[in-house]
Amino acid sequence: MDNRADRIRAALTAGFAPLRLEVADDSASHAGHAGAAPGGETHYSVVLVSEAFTGMNRVARSRAVHAAVDAEFATGLHALALTLRAPAEAA
Repeated sequence: MDNRADRIRAALTAGFAPLRLEVADDSASHAGHAGAAPGGETHYSVVLVSEAFTGMNRVARSRAVHAAVDAEFATGLHALALTLRAPAEAA
């Protein structure tokens, strides 16, 4: 897997058994901003619905997702925009 979006998807699928997972590369809209790289793959949006988030607050959910993709931050991922929901909260 040499595509960052695929690696993010794989890590989140393994860690959270999502009912819904969307990973979008938003890097083009951040060109010229801090952390943006000429090749992209630096800024992503994630929508993740998982039973694993039931009973977790927003900060705990975010920390869990960041831990799951920590290797990507070490290799150039700069930012994640996260929408994290338990199934009962999903619209």
